[in-house]
Amino acid sequence: MSMTMTQKILAAHAGLDHVSAGQLIEAKLDLVLGNDVTTPPAIKVFEETGAADVFDKAKVALVPDHFTPNKDIKSAEHCARMRTFARRFDIENYYEQGEATFGIEHVVLPENGLVMPGYVIIGADSHTCTYGALGAFATGVGSTDLACAMVVGQTWFRVPEAINFKLVGKLNPGITGKDLILHIIGMIGVDGALYQSMEFTGDGVATLPMSDRLTICNMAIEAGGKNGIFPVDEITLDYLKNFAPERFDRGEYTVFAADEDAEYVRTIEVDLAKVPLTVAFPHLPENAREIGSFERVDIDQVVIGSCTNGRIEDMRLAAELLKGHKVSKGLRLIVIPGSQRVYRECLREGLIEVFVDAGAAVSARTCGPCLGGHMGILAAGERCVATTNRNFVGRMGHPKSEVYLAGVPVACASAVKGYIAGPAELDA
Repeated sequence: MSMTMTQKILAAHAGLDHVSAGQLIEAKLDLVLGNDVTTPPAIKVFEETGAADVFDKAKVALVPDHFTPNKDIKSAEHCARMRTFARRFDIENYYEQGEATFGIEHVVLPENGLVMPGYVIIGADSHTCTYGALGAFATGVGSTDLACAMVVGQTWFRVPEAINFKLVGKLNPGITGKDLILHIIGMIGVDGALYQSMEFTGDGVATLPMSDRLTICNMAIEAGGKNGIFPVDEITLDYLKNFAPERFDRGEYTVFAADEDAEYVRTIEVDLAKVPLTVAFPHLPENAREIGSFERVDIDQVVIGSCTNGRIEDMRLAAELLKGHKVSKGLRLIVIPGSQRVYRECLREGLIEVFVDAGAAVSARTCGPCLGGHMGILAAGERCVATTNRNFVGRMGHPKSEVYLAGVPVACASAVKGYIAGPAELDA
């Protein structure tokens, strides 16, 4: 019987020849992830099980990135508990602040070679679905599931149905993967893929760089998706050769391709050439609007970074657009490179100097402002354009503040103009 990419991966990890949508299975895990918000409660459950050790010291990844650098005593205690746990069980993939491999979890795991095609990955963070860009099945879970997975190395799933997003054509210059995923969420809504696999196919896939694919899969959860996943192609393999050379050379991956007659609940064709510069208005990612289709919206802050758009490609694009420009008077621009690796590359290429010259505050590698934690909180009535992934009520601060989601080009142009703008207005 035919299967989708996701179904084939789950079948292999469940030791089954075939699985069907709706079937309950238990699958072995290649990687489990926790951060400083979700790991402390998972540790409590882990200890209650009486487990003597984690199932595999190399398959647990712990990343303190949400309230780090620690913003208060409580966050410091959470990180200390996580750090103690990592030392106690000699967790190989614990990423301490400031280390060369440290950064925001969904940036550092792929660039540190922990994500491979065909893997099954769970993380106690909803944006774990990012890793589907590399042909893995990856999804978010709660802290209790994380705890149990750290003990036994497997968990249960209900096999999801799938939507086929058939991508055709090519994005126009200046349009990014962020515009594409906001456009798609605007089409189907925040529950349009509820507990379904968002599988991206078609000739247009080959035109998308890995940075765009990571951004797109990152936001699958914003459409209610169980996971997002791209097929493995030369772009994927080139990425692995660069960031996971040892595992790649040892062949520690499996390429799963959907059967030609795989069953999808629906197929949605997306003409990439028709995707516009897109902004998601408050207070849902589905409130997608095209640049130029709304009246002027003045803003107070811009955030460029996060697990969605904090990669080196995002930093390079931001520097290219900001060079020679100044941040609008009275506006705050915060730039957050997604990892130490990205930050060091920004230093080497002179990007940090461009940001500072433009009037930006370059922040530590943190999720801080994205979840309303620290380093960019909004006051009542303030508006922010952000390259982050959520704009719910109070997401970035006061319940009466507003967050507008956009890609790097719109964020840069808006920072310079002082209102939501497209890059064509930068020199106007």
